Amino acid sequence: MNFIKKNYKGLLLCLLIGFIAWFLGKKFSIIGGPVFGILLGLIIALFPRKSSFEDGIKFTSKKILQYAIVLLGFGMNLFQIFKVGSQSLLIIISTISTALIVSYLVSKLMKIPSDVSILVGVGSSICGGSAIAATAPVIDANDEAIAKSISVIFLFNVIAAFLFPILGNILGFNDIGFGMWAGTAINDTSSVVGAGQTWTSAHGNDIALNYATIVKLTRTLAIIPITLSLALYRSKKNSTTAVKLSKIFPWFILFFLLAAIISTVFNMGSSATKPLTEAGKFFITMAMCAIGLNTNIIKLIKTGGKPIIMGLCCWISIAFVSLFVQHLLNIW
Repeated sequence: MNFIKKNYKGLLLCLLIGFIAWFLGKKFSIIGGPVFGILLGLIIALFPRKSSFEDGIKFTSKKILQYAIVLLGFGMNLFQIFKVGSQSLLIIISTISTALIVSYLVSKLMKIPSDVSILVGVGSSICGGSAIAATAPVIDANDEAIAKSISVIFLFNVIAAFLFPILGNILGFNDIGFGMWAGTAINDTSSVVGAGQTWTSAHGNDIALNYATIVKLTRTLAIIPITLSLALYRSKKNSTTAVKLSKIFPWFILFFLLAAIISTVFNMGSSATKPLTEAGKFFITMAMCAIGLNTNIIKLIKTGGKPIIMGLCCWISIAFVSLFVQHLLNIW
């Protein structure tokens, strides 16, 4: 009962916007429900709302998105997951290294505080807000640094959800190439699956969405070595620094893999998996609505300044490195 009382207003708001966005996405498939979700969320975010909506909106942007990814697992084959994950490993390592190096260099050039630099770097390279949330306690980042970093990541999440499907068509990507690119070059899981779903709506199959999701989840696992490395580095300066694996590990990935195992072992047909994957796609649209509702672009642009420039440099660098490595591997 406490959960319902705490979250129902925000959940109902996201559900209502999600239905509208889903309907518009079906009517205009070249744009897709997730993009409409972000747009509607951004517009509604410009108007004041009661604080009682916030918990439900936050729950939707985090937990509902994770449930969506788990449901998508039922539409995937375990052998495909291992194949795609291994194919993308070099791209993932290259893009993560690029983002961390670029954030470090830009921070030195523009005299940006190291905490903000680290948070924007891991947020850009691994999995957006989740990576920032996992890394912040490890480096003892203050609330201001966390807020700035997450706002920067949210800004480029919104831009990516719009821009990547358009650029993918201009660059002549096939479904696999776009899935790889989205999975390695977009900051946050929500925008990766949002862009993948937009591409899927326009191209009539789930290949790009499946590839983007698998690649992104493989990339998300980098949270563990990155945060542990930072913890070890910090422990040399502060012996009290400690990290609990249970707090930084993205447990929903295990449920995603479990769903794929069930689908593979029991050879579930489309009649069983399609309702689950369709529900997952709707949850993605709901999550994108919540992302839009959580993003105050006007305030961010006015106050972000240097961190926005750093985020832009990281984002562009990752996108180009991903394209370059894909070209070398003959994926694109």
